[in-house]
Amino acid sequence: MKKAWVFLVVTVIVASWLPAFSKDTYYIEVLQVSKINPFDMAYQGFIDELAKNAIVKGKNLTIHRHVIDADADASIWKKVSILMQIKSKASEIVDKKPDLVLTIGTPATKYSKDKFIAAGIPVVFTAVAVPQAVGCKSLTEPGPGFTGSTLYMDPTKAFKITKLAFPNLTKMGIVHSDDDNAIAFTEEAKKKASALGITVLNKEVGKSDSPKAAAEELLGKGVQAFGIPIDAYYALRNYGPLKELLSITDSRKIPVISFCYVGFEGGLLYIGSEFNYIGSLAGRQASQILKQGVKPETLPVVMQEDLTILVDLDTMKKLGITLPMEILRIAKSVESAKK
Repeated sequence: MKKAWVFLVVTVIVASWLPAFSKDTYYIEVLQVSKINPFDMAYQGFIDELAKNAIVKGKNLTIHRHVIDADADASIWKKVSILMQIKSKASEIVDKKPDLVLTIGTPATKYSKDKFIAAGIPVVFTAVAVPQAVGCKSLTEPGPGFTGSTLYMDPTKAFKITKLAFPNLTKMGIVHSDDDNAIAFTEEAKKKASALGITVLNKEVGKSDSPKAAAEELLGKGVQAFGIPIDAYYALRNYGPLKELLSITDSRKIPVISFCYVGFEGGLLYIGSEFNYIGSLAGRQASQILKQGVKPETLPVVMQEDLTILVDLDTMKKLGITLPMEILRIAKSVESAKK
């Protein structure tokens, strides 16, 4: 009897010491700005990875997703409104006391994470192109209370592949909006592509503007191809801006190279990270935090190491462009990527 009593006391004491990650159910809140397909892909990758780690939505996982509308062109007052909405939603989420918050994209991460961290809620971000822009110490080193997965891709790697595909390319045009990710990529690309003999010419447009005038201006300056950066501008309105750009480039047999793959069609070559995979990397981090009690700041910021390279064979045929065998050997077809 005495042994049984001692065993019971020890069991109670040990149970009181067990960390929070021994729980059977989990609660996650998700915050993002803009309802766009790439963010849907990142979110789905996150959910799928959690399921692989036995954290299943509708079973032992409750997850709420909040999307702040930012589809319209953002004037200074619109931007202030979006910022206030982010902070207001962050306060609501803090009051709900979730086990973890996933932030998707740069604005949602940058302007909400501090409230969550101050409340002791772990934060994991995804679909952020420049980790330092959201407060990380470096490209791979997170900050106190948060970590995540980045879309960052060294433009040098991307332009080496681009040069392999188009040896005679000397001028590339990029039409982009004021999207943080797009600006960061374009500025770095302008510096690094020059070392490979490629001059990058860019033109910024408003998110509700057509890309046609900007594209015509760049064509007038002699660009031989267009690059598509990670930019919410192209994903808004069901890829309307991209379709408008392609209406100009296709008729002139000008190739379009996308520096990410998000499911749209019409580009000749796709080089970069996949949103679904980046989301899954964040899911892997979240699983460690939830199930093992790992501190977010101990997990390095992660990225897709091997770039995805896809070629659209139908577009290649339509444009009458033959890509070198060196590219065709290492690239997958867009068709195969859909399977």
